Amino acid sequence: MAMRAPQTLMTRAVAYLARREHSRLELGKKLARYLAEDQTFDDVESVLDRLEAKGLLSDERYARSRARVRSSRYGDTRVAMELKTQGVDSDLVRETIETLEEPEIVRATRLWERRFGEAPADYKERARQIRFLASRGFRMDTVMRVINRAGDYEETDYE
Repeated sequence: MAMRAPQTLMTRAVAYLARREHSRLELGKKLARYLAEDQTFDDVESVLDRLEAKGLLSDERYARSRARVRSSRYGDTRVAMELKTQGVDSDLVRETIETLEEPEIVRATRLWERRFGEAPADYKERARQIRFLASRGFRMDTVMRVINRAGDYEETDYE
């Protein structure tokens, strides 16, 4: 039986990118785990530079992809925090959030309807619904608009 040759950093990087988009920081961390004894983090940086030059690695593509997926379940604050944690530049994060297809209020309302579907019956339930949306990273003004609309649901019929 023939032994498989060890994968190079470039091969590993391309395999990771074939599965999904990665930020430069995230991919760098993954590749650093596979450094051989004679390699340094400079070798990882070199691979990342080559991937960016070839257009295979892009923080912008990663940010847009990740934000699109996460925005259906989370608010702008949470999505922005996750992108920043993965090393995406603050300006790019702000730009990405601004270009999301649906406004935060629409996404929060849809999530609230799926989870609760009816106005809170008392203050305890109201607080629970507020905590739920806030914990998902929706801004407080958005949360309060959704909850207040829910209380007026029968009267305003969601405008």
